[in-house]
Amino acid sequence: MQQSFVAPRRFFDDRNFPKGFTRSGRFTLAEGTLLEKHGIALQELEQGLREPQTEDEQHFVLVCRGEAEASTSLEKAWFKYKQRVQEKRKFHTVFGKKRIADSSDDFSYVETDND
Repeated sequence: MQQSFVAPRRFFDDRNFPKGFTRSGRFTLAEGTLLEKHGIALQELEQGLREPQTEDEQHFVLVCRGEAEASTSLEKAWFKYKQRVQEKRKFHTVFGKKRIADSSDDFSYVETDND
């Protein structure tokens, strides 16, 4: 029987999780281990760079397309990872200022009252 989600190397996302998945505080030890061990295969399957070889891989591709629900711990860990990466890409401001455009299309900053 062929093994599913075999990856040639470990998966790390140093850009979003420079200390690793488990040390980030966002994933359990089991989830971090699954992502490291199978992340390359999952990423290639999701991006269409690799053809699914097993029924598990075919189901994962269906989940990526939104045609099935994530049911395995591996699928759930991958989508948790994807969600966390999306959260990091959102822009947040700390200073309570927002950009407004004036008539010259030059952007100015004004303080907002957050009471």
